[in-house]
Amino acid sequence: MNLVVDIGNTLVKYAVFERGTLLVVESSACGVFLSKIKALFETFPKIEYAILSSVKVLENKEFEVLSLFCKVHLLSATSKVPFKNGYASPETLGVDRIALATAAFYHNPKGNSLVIDMGSCITYDFVNGRGEYLGGAISPGFLMRYRAMHEQTAKLPLLEPELQPDFIGNSTASSMHNGVIQGICHELDGTIEQYKNRFPHLTVILTGGDSHFFAKRLKNSIFAHSKFLLEGLNYLLEYNKR
Repeated sequence: MNLVVDIGNTLVKYAVFERGTLLVVESSACGVFLSKIKALFETFPKIEYAILSSVKVLENKEFEVLSLFCKVHLLSATSKVPFKNGYASPETLGVDRIALATAAFYHNPKGNSLVIDMGSCITYDFVNGRGEYLGGAISPGFLMRYRAMHEQTAKLPLLEPELQPDFIGNSTASSMHNGVIQGICHELDGTIEQYKNRFPHLTVILTGGDSHFFAKRLKNSIFAHSKFLLEGLNYLLEYNKR
């Protein structure tokens, strides 16, 4: 039985896998890490291995706490990966992108895959049909765009996402909403088209916290998978056990 721990910019996600099957997913704030780990091991005492992934600079305490309960693999740029890494600076490749590329490699081993992760930032990661990771792109995320307009100007308000009845905004608020939402939709569709033009038979996977908001608003056909990153981390744990 495996435990996957994904420390993001705002939340910590915990997933328990048994023989590749996802049993449970939970989340918490970073400050309750120890109590959350204790509770998970009380519920699933057969957990033997864990993988710890963090997009932030980790203090040793999370690794040390988890190591008290089981064997732990700390995901990093030096971890073994099943794909051929064609990134020009592999030492700078984020652990979240490593996990997404791994999931794409296993889900579509002989096809071209573009994974779009709608998190704090929007990341694009491409794995081709030869199992080669070529890279992708990073752009500002959904909420980040709202914050940027508010924080980098004198008068624009800080808004929560809200769909508009028309693409032409007739107020400052509706103009901001349309700028963010329409901008992201056009960015996603445009990027997918670029990849499709170069790589035939492309599979597009949309994942991440904001994926549900955009899944039905894209012109292109996509495969929505909210747990894709967690599955990739579990694949990496199994791969590094060897």
